[in-house]
Amino acid sequence: MGGAGVALHPGIQAIGQLASVSSGDVPGGVFANQIGYLPANTKQATVRCKDASDDRFEIRSVENDRVVFKGKLGGPTTDAASGDRVRIADFSKLRAAGMYRIEAAGFKSDPFSIGPHVYANALKVTMRGYYGQRCGMAVDLGGGYRRPTCHSAGEFYATSGKSGPLANHGGWHDAGDYGRYIVNSGISTGTLLWAWEFYAPLLHSFSLDIPESGGKTPDYLAEVRWNLEWMLQMQDTDGGVWHKQTSEHFSAFIMPQDDKLTSYVIGTGSEPYKSTCATGGFSAVMAIAARCYGPYDAVFAQRCLAAARQAWIWANKHPDVIFENPPGILTGEYGDKHCGDEVVWAAAELWRTTGEAEFEQAFLAKMPPRDVALTISAPEWADVISMAYWTYALAPRRGDSAVKDRIRIATAKAAELLVERSKESGYGNTLALSDYVWGSNGVAGNQSLLLLVADHFHHDKTMQNVALNNLHYMVGRNCHGVSWVTHLGVRPFEHPHHRPSVADGIAAPWPGLLSGGPNSHGGDVVADALPKQPPMRMWLDDERAYSLNEIAINWNAPLVFLLAAANS
Repeated sequence: MGGAGVALHPGIQAIGQLASVSSGDVPGGVFANQIGYLPANTKQATVRCKDASDDRFEIRSVENDRVVFKGKLGGPTTDAASGDRVRIADFSKLRAAGMYRIEAAGFKSDPFSIGPHVYANALKVTMRGYYGQRCGMAVDLGGGYRRPTCHSAGEFYATSGKSGPLANHGGWHDAGDYGRYIVNSGISTGTLLWAWEFYAPLLHSFSLDIPESGGKTPDYLAEVRWNLEWMLQMQDTDGGVWHKQTSEHFSAFIMPQDDKLTSYVIGTGSEPYKSTCATGGFSAVMAIAARCYGPYDAVFAQRCLAAARQAWIWANKHPDVIFENPPGILTGEYGDKHCGDEVVWAAAELWRTTGEAEFEQAFLAKMPPRDVALTISAPEWADVISMAYWTYALAPRRGDSAVKDRIRIATAKAAELLVERSKESGYGNTLALSDYVWGSNGVAGNQSLLLLVADHFHHDKTMQNVALNNLHYMVGRNCHGVSWVTHLGVRPFEHPHHRPSVADGIAAPWPGLLSGGPNSHGGDVVADALPKQPPMRMWLDDERAYSLNEIAINWNAPLVFLLAAANS
């Protein structure tokens, strides 16, 4: 449910206690990106040790155990997020391709690579994670990760304003559950399509080995289209978009094809039944899709643009229709009481796509006055206003140059704050202590997205390196010494809150999925039972702990964006 709610999942109490992955019993260690580093970029690892007398480190070749680099550790500091006493090993000058291990203070790191294509497989694995989440068709990822068709039809819930069966299918299972949610699909799909627009030369020939491979549409766009097709089916004839399609409650921990609960299209319960946040975000995403798919399927692109226009009209006619779970519905709510940002995002994307003055005027009318500071922050499902601002500034058509400059300057300031945070972190990430919330790894990913947009506006190698610091953190350079992406790194986490990973009878989880990560606020029975520790330590590799260890499409999306940047 990706942080959308806190209802206890049925069947969760039946899962036995699992061993957690924690650094609590480990006196020290060397923590690095378990995948590796690009030759020309900053390379750092964190050494956790109590003894400050030994300040040297060396790097050995895994192939022949030869020392290839020697360096001096940075001064000892206490990392506030973990409580660890740490020192930094900087080996940025080591550029030769190879497989290495760091040794310092009597500890050894996990092996890692240096090379120009070190993240190619990671990009493929994380993007294919979406194929594994497909709803309404059989899936075969290889390696035994397969299942037959699931959720190929739905039904209108009483709160939708309609009744009867609905022969819709498609979309991605949102998270560890089998629901589909327009609001979260909005930012997820929008982020993935933005990755296409930023890094199309790389992604155009990117092979995913999916059923559509070999067709006219590039694999990357073919995968995203699977979700777009479902989203289009959630639009009513009046242009409004229903909020979500789920069962009344979460299923037990079973495979998706065994979930026989009715998949309902759920609305607000009273006229106009659709929600403004869902409709506004839908409009923005369809406007982006119209740009991306035009060269490959003009008919589909026009269909997306027409849907975006219809949704725009509806959202402006109904600007304040808020969604709350109706009685009897216990699945994720994705409730958002402020839908203006989605509508502004739609205006910006429609203008970027069409150049029509109506949309630009609607966007400019919502810009804060010049004497009010423009706030830029990492986007999230409930706050997409920065996406709206960036869209306007990124548009190749002229627009208001003063407004564009204002957006670029505000973005640079926000990025500079993240750079300073990364310098202060003992593990190099950009998270503030208050950012260790439900889905903190997604927060880190979106902060990297902000840094990469800032780099696009004002080319700065520092922004690229700090964006990659969050990748290093997610795949090994953290106080737990784990990779938070299934099947990536030497020691990836093993027990995501993800129904197929629990129910398929295979020990290892489904590949390419990002854990929500440390959460100092709790939110489930396992997390709430943890003793209070510094925020980075508030995580367990336990499939029951959905507030710590669930996966979600909106957390994978900025990771894919970041990996696309790293491969470009």
